[in-house]
Amino acid sequence: MNFGENWLKNHYICGNFFITCMGKYNFDEVVDRQGTLASKYELLGELFGRKDLTPLWIADMEFAVCPEIVQALQQRISHQVYGYSVPGKGYWDSVIAWLHRRHNLDVTREQLAFVPGVVRGIAYALNFFTRPGDKVVIQPPVYHPFRLVTEGNDRIVVENPLIPGDDAFYKMDLEGLEDIFAHERPKLMILCNPHNPVGIQWDAETLREVARLARRYGVIVLSDEIHGDLMLYGRPHIPFASVSEDAAAVSVSFGAPSKTFNIPGLVSSWMMVPHKGLREPFFRWMEANEFSSPFFSATVGTEAAYTYGEPWLNELLPYIEGNIEAVEQFVAAEMPQIKAVRPQASFLIWLDCRELGLPQDKLVDLFVNEAHLALNSGTMFGTQGEGFMRLNVAMPRAELLKALKSLAGVLQCRYTKAAVAAD
Repeated sequence: MNFGENWLKNHYICGNFFITCMGKYNFDEVVDRQGTLASKYELLGELFGRKDLTPLWIADMEFAVCPEIVQALQQRISHQVYGYSVPGKGYWDSVIAWLHRRHNLDVTREQLAFVPGVVRGIAYALNFFTRPGDKVVIQPPVYHPFRLVTEGNDRIVVENPLIPGDDAFYKMDLEGLEDIFAHERPKLMILCNPHNPVGIQWDAETLREVARLARRYGVIVLSDEIHGDLMLYGRPHIPFASVSEDAAAVSVSFGAPSKTFNIPGLVSSWMMVPHKGLREPFFRWMEANEFSSPFFSATVGTEAAYTYGEPWLNELLPYIEGNIEAVEQFVAAEMPQIKAVRPQASFLIWLDCRELGLPQDKLVDLFVNEAHLALNSGTMFGTQGEGFMRLNVAMPRAELLKALKSLAGVLQCRYTKAAVAAD
């Protein structure tokens, strides 16, 4: 029996992982995405040097979209005119109701604006609130567009790296942050809450301290909360703007249904700015440049997601938790040289591969050219990601375990050869 097959066979027989409890939605269904120009597949050759890979990288899911979203879009698209459109009251009501229902966050209509994607929203805020040469704080290892959008707009990145713990989890360096605020005098900080790639939901005390420091030193905080709906194991999302008056005064927060409901192709996001002094000039600038004018597909899909998609999400989250646990158990049993850092939010696992003792280029080569798997390299998120890989587990469980088995086989072959050579 090949490496890993005994574990898979036992768990298949027991029904713990392959045979899942079926609700209304079938997340075990394999959806063929070929021919849809999906970035996850189309860019494999360009980014990884070959196309015969299982894509476990970019953060979209392999699951079929909630049927009510599809139905709403089909109904609108069946109309014979695709003219200019405005977001209806139902769209804004659905966003406001969702934030109240899911996160106990009360938002008014005037505090909200549409943005065509969270990264674009961050870019708009960066260009409005800063000038070329201004400094912007990020906390690596962190979502790489934070660096790209800052440097691409001729601003200067200042790093406040996260502090790693013994278990490869992290905490925020608040002393380092204050030192940067006091001496580097940045105009902005980009906060990832929950934090990607590690999956940390920052606690309220940490967020309050960030807000206190930001207000004291005159720093605006852009809070990317796109993964906030995907909280795991009963943990609540804590919106940055909600933790204190300081946070409300300094924050520009971004969210979206895109990760939550697997609809990033609709390019629908929103931003929330509680403080009138920040909000009014920024929103005027957005409107003057038509940056906050949504496409009808975005508003229709979002309204359907927030209005009808909650049962789908409530079934999705336990499935993702099951996938995470399956990865943890498989890795512990068959690849003990790798450690899976359990996320508190979202469907991304930070894999600690440092015990393999490979430089990052060789580690990536092992995954890509030996195991035929496409994961995000840890160094994409900063030099602090050396020795790590980011794994997307939002896919049918059987397919996920098949991919892990491929990696386990490669490692077994390597260690067998090393043992023979040592003898």
